[in-house]
Amino acid sequence: MSVTAVVCSNLSFAWPDDTPVLHDLSFALAAGRTGLVAPNGSGKSTLLKLIAGELRPATGSVTVEGTLGYLPQSLPLTGDLTVAEVLGIAEVIHALDAVESGDVDEAHFTTIGDDWDIEERTRAQLDRLGLGHLALDRSLSTLSGGQIVSLGLAAQLLRRPDVLLLDEPTNNLDLEARHRLYDVLSDFTGLLLLVSHDRALLDRMDRIAELGTGELRLYGGNFTAYEEAVRAEQEVAEKNVRNAEQELKREKREMQQARERAERRQSNASRNLKSAGLPRIFAGNMKRGAQESAGRAGQMHAARVGEARARLDEAGRALRDEQRISLELPDTQVPAGRNLFLGEGMQVHHGSHQVFADGGIDLGVRGPERIALTGPNGAGKTTLLRLITGDLTPDAGTVRRGEGRIAHLSQRLDLLDLERTVAENFAAFAPERPEAERMNLLARFLFRGARAHLPVAVLSGGERLRATLACVLCAEPAPQLLLLDEPTNNLDLVSAGQLESALNSYRGAFVVISHDERFLTEIGVDRRLRLADGALKETGAPAV
Repeated sequence: MSVTAVVCSNLSFAWPDDTPVLHDLSFALAAGRTGLVAPNGSGKSTLLKLIAGELRPATGSVTVEGTLGYLPQSLPLTGDLTVAEVLGIAEVIHALDAVESGDVDEAHFTTIGDDWDIEERTRAQLDRLGLGHLALDRSLSTLSGGQIVSLGLAAQLLRRPDVLLLDEPTNNLDLEARHRLYDVLSDFTGLLLLVSHDRALLDRMDRIAELGTGELRLYGGNFTAYEEAVRAEQEVAEKNVRNAEQELKREKREMQQARERAERRQSNASRNLKSAGLPRIFAGNMKRGAQESAGRAGQMHAARVGEARARLDEAGRALRDEQRISLELPDTQVPAGRNLFLGEGMQVHHGSHQVFADGGIDLGVRGPERIALTGPNGAGKTTLLRLITGDLTPDAGTVRRGEGRIAHLSQRLDLLDLERTVAENFAAFAPERPEAERMNLLARFLFRGARAHLPVAVLSGGERLRATLACVLCAEPAPQLLLLDEPTNNLDLVSAGQLESALNSYRGAFVVISHDERFLTEIGVDRRLRLADGALKETGAPAV
């Protein structure tokens, strides 16, 4: 039987300006692999920090059984640290070296404790994460972002934690590093709780925890099973809403019919009383009785309408806000086979460093190809995109671009003016479109009403991506070749789905750098290139 390792009871947290993040949250988790999902800004990272003890709750409590390891999204590491210091083994290594050299000071044995095999365990752990070549005295400043993330994970695993918390552990990792991380985590036997937008990693979880307002809902199975469960819930909720709407219409109709019958009866009774010649006091009593009877019937029908409306409200609350982008982009259509870019023998030098292999690289892009560009970090993928756009001129080789417009979405999403509103930026990209048409298009990118008039500077990462896509895809002239550099980095799963919807509406060619296999599958990549060791090679369609 699994032992409960993390318990949160009535947990609440707010930022110093009183902005609420979590309210009265209670849950318990046992050993196994759990993926934590929710839109950005919902408090996922904050919850991990509360469990790790890096933040204190306003109310409630957190209990963790056993040793805890925590890898935050942003590692607080400085470049002058060594690999051994990051791993937390520098003092033990120093003590081991001292003992081996004949120094039998008791302090050395205290420092070593039970870690006489620390070098062997460290090497084994580094090997598994693709870092076996790193010397323990190597400076952190010489490592890539992906290597630093893997090193941080190795440091936590060396502690032999019972509970392991990971916040976006695949950020900055190339595909090979991601698969090594998958393998390492699949062997972890304690309680793993991770935040990730990497659906391939989430599909390796035992359960999915969905963080909502005041609750954490647990779904058995991996992320695909979670999506299916949510889809089934939605179908039931939509059916309940339809039934409740029909019930409310029926109750309203019956109330109106009852009111009309009462009015007809009252009118007929008035005429009958006049023709019957009854005394005035008797006629008045009969009229009041009829009015009171009609009033009671009206109250009964009003109550039933109120109950039907309450049931509709309750059914509506079970519906999720499925914000999907749905649009047509006919202006981006590119004839099949049209040459959009051709580069031959392209070579770039960064100082004395030659980016591509001798002889340079060749690349041709035709409409409407959907190309995935993969390869290890540092191989020159972003450099290649800059050669395509013309932002970078090759030191050798030739480049020819077609007549169509090329648009580039960099990792920084820096195309828009931060001080201007979404609508103002959109108008700058498509000045000839009528304002009503621009607002309708922005609504299709989920910028409705006041949201379209927010400054870009205050938008979330997902909103900024949507605003940039709207401006780029609906620009005049529309782009025939779209370049995207790690577009799903730092996107929550909802935003990633919105990006997929937009790209599936796009009719031109694109080249996308991504290590997200699920994303590449969803956007229908039909050609795959791998850049490694200075060479660009065709590798076929992306693996699933």
